[in-house]
Amino acid sequence: MTGGFDPGLVDGFLAHHLAFRPVDATFMGIDGHDDQLPPAATGTEAAERTGLEALQERLAAQPEPSSPGDRLDLRLMRSEVAIARAGLDHRPRFLNPAWYTGEAAFAVIGLLLPQSQPTRGAAVAARLAALPDFLADGRARLSGAATPRGWVDRAQREAAAVAGFLRGDIRLHPGWSEGWSAPAEAAARALDDFSAALAGLPDRDPACGEAYLALLMREAHGLVLSPAEAARRAQDAFDRMGGELEEMAARIDPARSWQQQVEALSGIHPAAPEEVPARYRHWHDAAVRAAEGLVTPATEYGLSYRPLAPEFRTVARDLYFLFYRSPPAGRPGDGSVYWVTPPGGDPAAYLRGQNDALVKAVHAVHHGSIGHHTQNARARRAASRLARLGGTDCAAGIAFLSAGTMVEGWACYAEDLLLETPGFYTPGEVLLLKQFERRNAASVLVDIRLHTGEWTLEQARRFYRDEAGFAAARVDGEVTRNSIFPGTRLMYWLGVEAIKDLRSRWRGGMQAFHDTLLGHGHVPVAWAEDEMRRAGQIAG
Repeated sequence: MTGGFDPGLVDGFLAHHLAFRPVDATFMGIDGHDDQLPPAATGTEAAERTGLEALQERLAAQPEPSSPGDRLDLRLMRSEVAIARAGLDHRPRFLNPAWYTGEAAFAVIGLLLPQSQPTRGAAVAARLAALPDFLADGRARLSGAATPRGWVDRAQREAAAVAGFLRGDIRLHPGWSEGWSAPAEAAARALDDFSAALAGLPDRDPACGEAYLALLMREAHGLVLSPAEAARRAQDAFDRMGGELEEMAARIDPARSWQQQVEALSGIHPAAPEEVPARYRHWHDAAVRAAEGLVTPATEYGLSYRPLAPEFRTVARDLYFLFYRSPPAGRPGDGSVYWVTPPGGDPAAYLRGQNDALVKAVHAVHHGSIGHHTQNARARRAASRLARLGGTDCAAGIAFLSAGTMVEGWACYAEDLLLETPGFYTPGEVLLLKQFERRNAASVLVDIRLHTGEWTLEQARRFYRDEAGFAAARVDGEVTRNSIFPGTRLMYWLGVEAIKDLRSRWRGGMQAFHDTLLGHGHVPVAWAEDEMRRAGQIAG
């Protein structure tokens, strides 16, 4: 049955959702929540569960809508409600200390970023004043609770970083008000107390279990694969790409391994640190030109590459501080900011890290130009209201997990898309892209095998370090991220694979395919496929 979809359901869903996630509302650009923190006192989950059950009942009674936007809104709501209920039952955020520190950090920082200008000083003051009670609720929740050691370590690093920021660098912000001084110090002390209370908590295994992971894959990502089948495919790809890297490297230079050739790319960089921001812009513009005939870049919406503002330079080191953050769909303005890491004490090491290959693939293509920058701009025009919001970068990840295969799948796919423009990448850079793809397949394996209990944390670390080739300094953070957020690292490689499969069955031109795909907004690639099939645009 199709027809009478109630558009008021979207308003009701958002009202419920954001009442428990007001910091997300700030990043989405939805007014009315900027002075609030998430409720965390005992009894919060009961209130949230009651609201979810009522929403689920209303959503189940809805007939299938007749329009694509309404259909996607209904699917997104059903997905988010199912995931939220399962999370409360099996993986409550209230028992993750890093949830508290992440929300505390970005409740304040989110109001200070350029996308939030002009600074809403009263909202900053209100959130600072509310932080001690929020963190006290967290201490009470976590008292004596078995908590994975990596989660505790992350929370303690974040607490120290944010406390330091509130005692110091926040004063460098152009919107600083002396009226923030006392609540900022009180919030900093609360962060110190929260961190101290985490010491000595018993450790536990962070695995979420196969059933919960399968639910996330099915309900959030629209995947029909089981975790075991996804792992099998990723293992086959990981093994195959190891051989491909060796063959590709031998064709370029038989005397050097692919690892040596990739490492050599760090020597190709700007001559001086002050030239780095211009290099980002150069490759962004080059990528836009290279994409002609493949996809329509979002040139109507600006992207400004700037050195990271002084107030954020220290705190950014220990937080989920993104250098490119999706613009708030509710108030995007006419452009957004891309922060460029400033040089530190070792200019030579800084320049190696800002080499042309990484700037080109990661910053200019994956995040800028035709990557996240274009995907976010197109999502803001989606017919589905919720598909305009789902990929919003929030305190610890995207707003709706269901956006993941499109958001990260597209950005990784975009890197490879410009292989179709001869000369955009050098042969060495093509090797680097293959290494990126192989690492994404590796992350599928860790995501699944860690959460199904097949691998321990140490086995996951060893695999990343010894087989997947992750830098040693990155391994612990990557495994902790895997452990906290099941079903997130698998969405990169599986998202790319889904886009490739869909493209192979598209009945029109390539630019039309990419523009049509992105036009669906922040939804699972599988759901965009369903809509394209309804429209007769794909075979099969």
